[in-house]
This record gives sequence, C-alpha cells and structure tokens, in this order.
Amino acid sequence: MRFLATVRSLVARVRVAPSPVRTEGLVSPKRVPAKIPKGHFVSPPPPRPVLAPKASRFVEIEREVLKQFRPQMRQAIQDELAALAAAQIQGNKPVCCGKPMRRHDRRPAGWLTWVGLVRVSVCRYRCAACGAERRPLLESLEVEAGQPSGLLARMLGLLGCVASYSLAAEMTGQILGVKVNAMTVWRAVQRLGEAAARNTEALSAYHADSRSEVPESSQAPDAVVVAVDGCVLGMQVRTTRRRRKTAEETLPPLRPVEEGHFREVKTGVLLVPTERVQLSPGRQALVRRILVTCLGDADAIFSRLWAQLREAGWLGPRTVVVVVGDGSEWIWKRAPLFVNRCEILDFWHAMEYAWAYARLQFGEGSHRAQTWALRIAHDLKAGKVHDVIKRLETLQPISNDSREALEALVKYYTDNASRMRYDEYQRLGYGIGSGSVESAHKQVVHARLRQAGMRWSEAGARRLLALRLLLLNGNWAMADQLRMIRFAA
Repeated sequence: MRFLATVRSLVARVRVAPSPVRTEGLVSPKRVPAKIPKGHFVSPPPPRPVLAPKASRFVEIEREVLKQFRPQMRQAIQDELAALAAAQIQGNKPVCCGKPMRRHDRRPAGWLTWVGLVRVSVCRYRCAACGAERRPLLESLEVEAGQPSGLLARMLGLLGCVASYSLAAEMTGQILGVKVNAMTVWRAVQRLGEAAARNTEALSAYHADSRSEVPESSQAPDAVVVAVDGCVLGMQVRTTRRRRKTAEETLPPLRPVEEGHFREVKTGVLLVPTERVQLSPGRQALVRRILVTCLGDADAIFSRLWAQLREAGWLGPRTVVVVVGDGSEWIWKRAPLFVNRCEILDFWHAMEYAWAYARLQFGEGSHRAQTWALRIAHDLKAGKVHDVIKRLETLQPISNDSREALEALVKYYTDNASRMRYDEYQRLGYGIGSGSVESAHKQVVHARLRQAGMRWSEAGARRLLALRLLLLNGNWAMADQLRMIRFAA
C-alpha cells in the first residue's frame, strides 16, 4: 500500500504538455470588447478618409481646354517649321570650298516639343570637293534631329538641376504632359550645363586679362563681403561610364568609395553689407547675393569671384573687399588679389578651437566648460584677442590631450590675431561669421549633389553646378541665350 501511494504522488506531480491545437480552416474568433465601466465615455473610432469622387470643376475645365488646344498648338509649330523649311529651299545654297554645295537628299526629322512630336523634311547638302555635309535648317533652328526641342530641353535642364534625373522625368510627365525617361533629362542637363560652364569659364578668363575693358561703376558700394569655404563631394570610382551589352544584362554593384575618391567643391558668396534686412530681433536676411562655385583649385574660385565682382559693378577704386574665411591657408594666400581688403576669421570657427579645449579640460557638457567658453566668446567680441592669448598661455592642462588642444588653440589665435578684431568689424557692419557661405553649400551642393548614395563624374558635377548657379542667382533666363553643346554623351 505504501508503494502504491508513492506511485500516485509521482503521477500527480507529472505535467503533461497539451496537444497542439489545429488551426487550419478555423475562423479566428471575434475580439470581445472590454467591458466599459459605468460613467466612462469612449470616443468612436476615427472615420476612414474619403476622397472626392473626381477633380474640382476648375481643374476639369483647365484639363479640357489643354486637351482641346494642345493639338492645335502642335500643328501651329508644325506649320511654322514647314514654312521655314520651304523658305530655306528657295534661299541661297550653303557655300563650301568656295562653291555652292549641291543638295544631296531630303529626309524627315523630328523633335519632341512640350506639346508633342513634330516632324519636317530637312534638306541635306554635300560638298563635291571635300564631302562635307550641312543641314542649314537645323543650323538656323539650333537643334539636332531626334533631340528635345530648345524650349523643352531647357525645361528638362531646369527640372534636372533641382531633382534627381528619374524624379525630374516623372515631374515632366506630371507638369508638361510629356513622357520622357531619366536618360533624356540627363542628356539635356549635360548639353545645357556644358554651355553654362563654358560661359562661366570664358567670363572669368575675360576679366582675368588686364587688357579687358570694363567700365568703372559710379554706384560701387563702399564695402563688399566675400565669404569663401569648401565642402567635399563624392566622386565615381570609375573614370568611364558602365554600359550594358544587352537590355537583359544586370550590372554588378560598384565597389565602395575608398579614401581619395572625394573632391572639394569651393563656394563663394558676394554680398553688400548694407543690403541686410532685419526680419526679427537677432535674425537678418540678405536682399541680394551672388553665388560662385568651382570644382577645382583655389585659383579658379578666386578668379571667378574677381570676375563676378567686376561684372556686377561692385568693385570700385574705394571699395573695401571684406574676405571672410575659416583660417584655411588657401584662402589667405589668395586674399591679396584684392588690394583694398579686410580679412576676417570666422568667429564660430575660432570658438570651435576654444570649445575643443574646454571639453577636454573641464569635461563634456560641464557647467565650468560652458562658463569658460562663454567668457572667451565675450572677450573676443570685445576685441580683446591679445588678452585672451596671454590668459591662455598661463593655463595648466590636466592631460596630454588637453595640452595638445591648448597648444592648437594658442597657435590658431596667434596666427590669426590680426583677423580677429571683431568689435571693429561689427561696428562697421561687416559681420563676423561665415553663415552665408555655409548656407550656400547646402543650397548649391548638398540639396542636389550630396543626396544618399550619389557619386559624380567630374564633368557631370561641373555641368550641374553651373546650372544650379544660374537658377539660384536668378539668371535662368540666360539659358535661352546659351547654345546647347553637341557632344557624344
């Protein structure tokens, strides 16, 4: 009996796992709402948003009118091109090798315009002596057969310098009702951007020559601020474009960008100090500014700054050119280009060195570090840079890192003491910071060329930067006067 009792107690202690429940084909039970205590109010669930059944009547009218008159506009362009082609046939023949060229053939050519595809027959002439060929109609229209028309190409260039090429192609369909792909947008940006870049480089070369005549402006300001800085841009790891051999081929991913596959984009901002307006206490905005950028060496950016100053009429015999920089040697070595100048070290870069020492000496985020750095800032703004340097030389660092930071701080202030008379600069209204050029970096470079995963060829970045300068400087109307460059893309 005692043995049986022991067995019963062991069996009672054993836990048997429940058998798995078969869920296939079963409907999940409805969730039973929790009981609401009396006196409590529960708000009803939010309703599902409902869209309007169709567009507004105004939108429908606009689209109906556009749909009705779009073919008529395309036909009007077609008729104008046909009339121009007929007049060209009746006109004088092109001349080559001293003799009129004979007409070789007449073939249809088409262009994609902002109202659709248009076609016209184009005569081709060939020289019997040298074999050269010319199509006078295309030369007078300044457009290539099979390419987007002049106006559409400039619209594509505008969208392509604001958004990515694939997004610009989608925007073209939504805004203009013209279906294009990303490669079409890319070609338009390359051709128009090359024309804009060549115009900028030619303008710099013109003003760099002492023989160039530029009339002196009687309205030149008393002072002009030139803020200069640089930022890095990721470049492609391949020097040539990759091409698929077949439409089904998938290209392998590019290898990671290694050290050295970056280029510095140098940017400059020209502004007149008296053209600042105060939007609110402590917040100012510029009425006018001129942006300059360059994917190249320091000499090129200063050459373009000089050209833009002369082109704008801001460089008079008594004009003081205020050069604001972060202490980089390439800036101060080229500042003597302006004879009547004032050099200013950016205040916030000066404070970065002070904060670096304060964090190591007094601790990251400590109240003592903040108090010490604020006192340095107050004394610098009061023009007491030499007193600050003497006080720094008496400090006793607590570690090797803080000692190195202090030595760098003292050297930085000593080398740039003549550029740190911040009390005088503020009294003259020059300003003491380079916030304008930092903002220019974000607008010119970061907003378009430094998005996630972007890598650029040198030619592509150069052309896109030239177009963005046209847009941000308010000179996009100049794109109509640029002749798009023809090259093998």
